[in-house]
Amino acid sequence: MDAKQVKKLPAARACLYGTGIDKSQIDKPSVAIVYSQNEICPGHVHLDHLASAVQRGVAEAGGAGFKMNLGLGVCDGIAMGHDGMKYSLPSRELNRDSVVDMIKAHGLFEGVVYIGACDKNIPGYLMAAAALKDMPGIFVTAGPMLPGNVDGEGADVVTAFAADAQYALDKIDQNKYDKIMEESCPTVGSCAGLFTANSMACVTEALGLTLPGMATAHAVDNKKYRLATQTGRRIMELLRSNVTVSDILTEEAFYNALVVDMAIGASTNTVLHVPAIAKEAGYDFDLEKINEISENTPNLLRLSPAGEYRMNDFDRAGGIPVVMSRLRDLLNPNVKLVAGSLESRINDVEDNGNTDVIKSVEKPHSSSGGIAVYRGNLAPEGSVIKESGVDPAVSSRFEGTARVFEDELDATEYIKAGKVVKGDVVIIRYEGPAGGPGMREMLYPTSAIKGLEMDKEVALLTDGRFSGGTAGICIGHIEPEAYNKGPIALVEDGDKIVIDMDKKEINLVDVDLQSRAENWERVEKPTPTKILSNYRKGFAK
Repeated sequence: MDAKQVKKLPAARACLYGTGIDKSQIDKPSVAIVYSQNEICPGHVHLDHLASAVQRGVAEAGGAGFKMNLGLGVCDGIAMGHDGMKYSLPSRELNRDSVVDMIKAHGLFEGVVYIGACDKNIPGYLMAAAALKDMPGIFVTAGPMLPGNVDGEGADVVTAFAADAQYALDKIDQNKYDKIMEESCPTVGSCAGLFTANSMACVTEALGLTLPGMATAHAVDNKKYRLATQTGRRIMELLRSNVTVSDILTEEAFYNALVVDMAIGASTNTVLHVPAIAKEAGYDFDLEKINEISENTPNLLRLSPAGEYRMNDFDRAGGIPVVMSRLRDLLNPNVKLVAGSLESRINDVEDNGNTDVIKSVEKPHSSSGGIAVYRGNLAPEGSVIKESGVDPAVSSRFEGTARVFEDELDATEYIKAGKVVKGDVVIIRYEGPAGGPGMREMLYPTSAIKGLEMDKEVALLTDGRFSGGTAGICIGHIEPEAYNKGPIALVEDGDKIVIDMDKKEINLVDVDLQSRAENWERVEKPTPTKILSNYRKGFAK
């Protein structure tokens, strides 16, 4: 039964009148406007206002927009550093399921506008869009917050994380610490650097699912609201033209998005989310594609945490449209976008040629992209590193000594106590999807290392994952994870580890792993809720 027939069912029609709409609206095409507004996460505070702007555009174009505040907007900055982070990644699937359930249950929607914001919300909505691929769909992303300013220097949430270790070791006083806390996140919006939320907003634009300029239009900029209203009008055009998400989320579109991902040096979490979205859309994803694309894609952008520029600088420099214009020879032109063709979008770009923020293809930061997959005897099934976040002064071959922790919090306390020394390779294990469970982000320990200015001298390896704010010699997503008897479970304090960035390998040296495996005993962390228990079951082997 199609949407128009559903509206003719007597109970459905009576209930719709019960919402307050009238006869002039009830038979207009219905558009779902999904978002997840809350007052605890700065990236989600304003989403109801964006939803109203979208609704206005839908009405102007002859449709009836129905706002639905559903899904989850977990703030990773607040969830991090305690057990709450174990619940963050599972919220991605909860976001997907809540949207699909509401759309399928009611059956009267002819198109969907997704208003996504933070780290797991945008990926979850993208997975929902892929699951509802036979419907027209378009995205509005929440927009970055403005950066802070502390004593004349730019600041963001990573500045606050780094201050934790600096304060613990008396490198800053109470007054400076308080000032950093108060000034690092000065407005609503997703965090000001190229962390996971903004990385996924950029990926969404590169996939062709937003109007141009959406990813970098800031939350407090009127441009964001104009784009939201235009998006409401645009969904009606997609509906009338019968352009669906499946027309846009093609294999070629995912390829383009990964090229852009590598060029901007996005969060390592994109390697977690993009394959999940591609799988939902019906495409198999080979991790080796990451290295193949990365090797052939120049790194044009280094925003915080990899540099001093932030999203406001990126927006003023032209954002994703300028990046895609400069990458035109590397992109597949045979893709559909929610507005226009890729060729026309690129040709419409006003590129003034400035390369302060966005480098040229001829003179990039580096000839290869920002993210890479490493293997070796410690990660036979792969691991992920943000190479653009590693200081160029670091040798391509890093040798160090293992310091092993079974829990992120223990590792953080070790670092904050000043016990970490040059040449340490901090191992944090049993933090993977099954072992955690929940695959916590490691921004506290990585920021502590950076705050102590040891990010060129200390490495960190984990079967957990990193925030988009992580920089340094940090390798995560190590597979198999410790809980599933991966080699990382067999490392002992004092073991020698070699990280070879040329070979893209991490190896344990002079150790009989087979002998150690015979005496292995799994570490079982508690699962106090059904959410975590079920999540573990999905990944345990």
